Amino acid sequence: MLSQTSRTLLLRTPRLRTFTASSIYRQAATSATATPAAIPKKRPVGAFRGGLFGFLLGSTFSAGTAYFYWLEEYRVSNELLTEDVEALRNSIQRVEAYVRRLEENMEIQKSAPGKGKK
Repeated sequence: MLSQTSRTLLLRTPRLRTFTASSIYRQAATSATATPAAIPKKRPVGAFRGGLFGFLLGSTFSAGTAYFYWLEEYRVSNELLTEDVEALRNSIQRVEAYVRRLEENMEIQKSAPGKGKK
């Protein structure tokens, strides 16, 4: 499968020496790392704890975001409702004033002699 040039290059390159150590160095390394004072034990963060923490953090963030969005929407709708109530009050006052003027005109027409029905 290899071409002729790649085979010749493969045969001519010296083999790489793998990393090895003598048994004395290996024993010294394992005894030094086996002592509890040399390496502090770390409690690993498991997938379950990390996932639970991420879920709670994400839920809290999205709940806070939704709350503030809802609060802003509530404020805007409350302002619009207040404006509508004010507009309705102004309309009612205009209608009341118009009805009063009509009633006054009716009173004037009834009290005026000679301008009634024949």
